[in-house]
Amino acid sequence: MTKRDPIPVTVLTGFLGAGKTTLLNHLLSQNHGYKCAIIINEFGAISIDNQLVVGVDEEIVELNNGCLCCRVRGDLIKSLQGLMQKQKRFDYVLIETTGLADPSPLVHTFKASDLADKMRLDGIITVADARHLEKELADGPEPTAQLAFADVVLLNKTDLVSPDQLKHVEARIRKINSLATIHRTLNSQIDPAKIFNLKARELAGNFTLPESATHEHSHTHGDHDHDREHHHHHDESVTSFYLSDDRPLDLKKVEAWLSELIRELGSNIYRTKGILQIQGQAKRVVFQGVQTMFDAKPDRLWNVGEKKVSQMVFIGKDLDEAKIRRGFSTCIA
Repeated sequence: MTKRDPIPVTVLTGFLGAGKTTLLNHLLSQNHGYKCAIIINEFGAISIDNQLVVGVDEEIVELNNGCLCCRVRGDLIKSLQGLMQKQKRFDYVLIETTGLADPSPLVHTFKASDLADKMRLDGIITVADARHLEKELADGPEPTAQLAFADVVLLNKTDLVSPDQLKHVEARIRKINSLATIHRTLNSQIDPAKIFNLKARELAGNFTLPESATHEHSHTHGDHDHDREHHHHHDESVTSFYLSDDRPLDLKKVEAWLSELIRELGSNIYRTKGILQIQGQAKRVVFQGVQTMFDAKPDRLWNVGEKKVSQMVFIGKDLDEAKIRRGFSTCIA
């Protein structure tokens, strides 16, 4: 008997009213080829376009398009295990979090629990309200964390702001997270192929840093004058920045430096991603990190004519960029 591949899991997050439920309804109405199990934190507020075919008192609800819907009672891990034990057939899981959720514990659920071999976190999709995001970022920490952990950001309700405002909001998102792909949307309408099976957190496969990240380091601090036009205070504590060097790195030095960083900063490092040129290693080494958990492995041979360069992106809270840059420079072979 062949071992089943882990079932991909996509987390839909975003602040209250951003358009998460609209996105979920949209995805459920599309012909994307997956039989989904849906897990929702705020079940009472959900209509799922009147697709519910049994009473909401049951813990697992079958929708009339064949999808399953489950509400979290207490522990997410128990809910997921319950779904697996029911032996209902599904090949994808969508989790809609509450608007006030910090995605970080979810990431750990899939890395550090006994679900790790049965399910894999495919990606975190954050829906952001273009009109209200500035105020939300100023008012509390949750929207910032939701953006920082995102693999994809849907900048939604784009019809409610001017083109200049939209560019400004997009720049704020980029400053918090230079790794995420940003899609501008109306009513959370998006091609499901841009949401499903992204393998955003895999080490294998096509691994390139987004072009925006390669320009990010030159203007990480470039928005300060822009911010002064606004009278409310912005939380500048979460930022992302980009490091690159075309000299080979010493593997032992890199490992020692990263270990020390984790010890010092711990969960303040939200995300890291990188491609490393290691001395004596013919292949590129890729790594992904979420908070204190890192994975790294040789990827593929450098292509003929490809510029051998180490590239790293850091996303986190209260990160001392200058110190991290100095630490990185000590890893040169």
